[in-house]
Amino acid sequence: MYLVRAANGALYCGISDDPVKRFAKHQSGKGARFFLSSPAVALVYTEACRDKGEALRQERLIKKLRKSAKECLVAAASAAASI
Repeated sequence: MYLVRAANGALYCGISDDPVKRFAKHQSGKGARFFLSSPAVALVYTEACRDKGEALRQERLIKKLRKSAKECLVAAASAAASI
């Protein structure tokens, strides 16, 4: 499960077994219509899941969150990465 920031500041949530490769696809303009209006600029959050079912459940939960809650996930992940 991953979050990508678009150039307009929006966050896109998706699942992939290789988020870095999927992000590259988003940057190239393929993979999701979401990025047609505002290109993908950064892979800002990843979360490992034990299987596809869990990843889909987690994606659904995150998509229901307000943007402010998604931003908290991103902030927590970047704070943990800098430790």
